[in-house]
Amino acid sequence: MTGVTNEARPASMLSAIWAARYRTPARFVALIALLLPWTTTGLIFALVPWLIAFAFVDLQKFPRSLLRPVCLLPIALVVLAAVGTLWSDAPWPERIHAIGPAAKLLVIPLLIYQFERWPYGHWVFSAFLASCALLMLYSFAVAIDPNASLKLYLSRGPYKVESGIAVRNYIDQSQEFALCALALVYPIVTLFRQGRVRIAALFAVLAIGFLANMMFIVVSRTALVTLPVLVVVFALLHLRWRAALIAAGAMALLAASLWTVSPHLRATVAKFGGDYDTSIVGNDVSGMGSRLEYWRKSAQFIAAAPLIGHGTGSIRGLFAGVAEDADVDPLRGEVVSNPHNQTLSVAVQWGVVGILVLYALWFAHLLMFRGEGLACCIGLLVVVQNMLSSLLNTHLFDFTSGWIYVLGVGVAGGMALAVKKTQS
Repeated sequence: MTGVTNEARPASMLSAIWAARYRTPARFVALIALLLPWTTTGLIFALVPWLIAFAFVDLQKFPRSLLRPVCLLPIALVVLAAVGTLWSDAPWPERIHAIGPAAKLLVIPLLIYQFERWPYGHWVFSAFLASCALLMLYSFAVAIDPNASLKLYLSRGPYKVESGIAVRNYIDQSQEFALCALALVYPIVTLFRQGRVRIAALFAVLAIGFLANMMFIVVSRTALVTLPVLVVVFALLHLRWRAALIAAGAMALLAASLWTVSPHLRATVAKFGGDYDTSIVGNDVSGMGSRLEYWRKSAQFIAAAPLIGHGTGSIRGLFAGVAEDADVDPLRGEVVSNPHNQTLSVAVQWGVVGILVLYALWFAHLLMFRGEGLACCIGLLVVVQNMLSSLLNTHLFDFTSGWIYVLGVGVAGGMALAVKKTQS
């Protein structure tokens, strides 16, 4: 008996040492998730010690792990951005600066490697959920007293319609709240089935709070477009067909009720038509109308260099080259460095080659989350939300939404791959 215990002890000690080596880096990742909804600077300061801590972890198998498509494709997109500087006509500072938005994707392989071996990503998910819950309560407080906002120019200035904004902007806030509300559905259903009603009810209250904030305080049109699709995807993949039909009926009833009682929701939807009139009829700058103009010009730029594009950082110079007099035609006189569409942003700079890499990346990450479990649910929602919202924005390259993608895919991907290894 003693001999068995003594033989088992070294194995258990090695296991404990192995877990401890990954525990410190994972805590920094949780800190990054905690800071993400609130601050950009704080996130960078938390990222540096995580990279240093990660460097001291045993990396013997790390180079081999990079050969998988889920790790290789993010690297390929960054390499393409770096190589694309060679045929760009933009000034070199703009070329170098344009690599930055894609560079964050290099973190995905590191996270996948780490959380395959230390599968406690629920620390990261819990940190992000707690941070967003606090932000949601703060947003309600700012809606009551705009002076409490850390961005007063949004709360009581010319953009007073966004008075629920606490720290960032309504697009980022809506993305975070929509993701949290939908990601909570899986644990709510699981906990109810397990008879853990109190915790399930607490999560349900949080989900309702996120949705209520979006419907009555402030919401982006991007979130309104993507939210119904995300609900359908979740229902089809994680609910039986009867439950999916019931959920669809409940969502339709809820949407009709919210449309009746929420003036804010009706006003947000009405902006689509208002933007069209402003830009197409009045020939002035507006949210959706300007996007249509950006897309029209971007299509012309792509047609001029379809294979490898115009190079990294070339977008602003291209728009400047075709801009009309802004005093005469404000809409066609805009000069931007972001066409507000991820596919167009990639295609203008790197052509068909860039599009193939981008869509291969999304597809590989979608395949990684086939299966059941919280990690697969969260990872799938993150990828689908990013793909849908990237129709109206460059959310893979934007700061907050891009880091949500990096953390969600990296952490959930590592956990999902670890589960599949144990099952195979």
